[in-house]
Amino acid sequence: MPLSPPDLVESALAAVAAGAGEVLVHPRTPCGRESLSPRVVGPLLEAMRGAGVLVPLSVSAGIGAEPDPAGRLERVRSWTVLPDRAVVHFAEPGAEALARALLARGVAVDAVVPLDGEGGAGAEPDAEPGPGPLERFLAWPVRDPARIRLAVELAAADPALVAGVRRLPPVPLLLFGRGAAAWPVLRLAARCGAATRTGVGDVLHLPDGRPARSNAQLVAAAREISAAAGAATAGSR
Repeated sequence: MPLSPPDLVESALAAVAAGAGEVLVHPRTPCGRESLSPRVVGPLLEAMRGAGVLVPLSVSAGIGAEPDPAGRLERVRSWTVLPDRAVVHFAEPGAEALARALLARGVAVDAVVPLDGEGGAGAEPDAEPGPGPLERFLAWPVRDPARIRLAVELAAADPALVAGVRRLPPVPLLLFGRGAAAWPVLRLAARCGAATRTGVGDVLHLPDGRPARSNAQLVAAAREISAAAGAATAGSR
């Protein structure tokens, strides 16, 4: 997994060359800790853009980078260089306020909602008590399809569950899974025409079970799956 700014830049360039349309990064301090500090986020984004990573850049804005909800807001409001998007986990405390702060700064939001294979909201270790992540997103009054995307993490490739999600408020949909669910969910996303994502943060093996050597290799495999799904859909018309 790339950690240092030079390695992240190299990985991003290779992933884009393999067909990635966006890049999600986890800015880190020199000791390897995730951080939302402007002194960490800004230089990394500038290095990526300066090196020729021309696709939209996303930053993960979760508790792994800043455990305190107020601290996350302070960090985001102090950014001097802005990403194109930020990932906000609606199972984490303070998600709604964080998403509003990002939108106010002109940063688009991926609202991550985990769902289990039975159609319920998936639990996360640091989730707030009360309504689940999906209920919190649905109760959130901000609706801006141009700048908000619902990123649904599925524990299993359940077409019925996806059909239910697609009846929700009309914002763009991204589907992804982790580990054993990663490739089945990616195939389902391709068949549904939804956006998807892949990378070593989600899955460490290729569809045939071989260990993945890089993010670029995972992206290339994902592109092949998406192309095959598109061809199958066109052939069935």
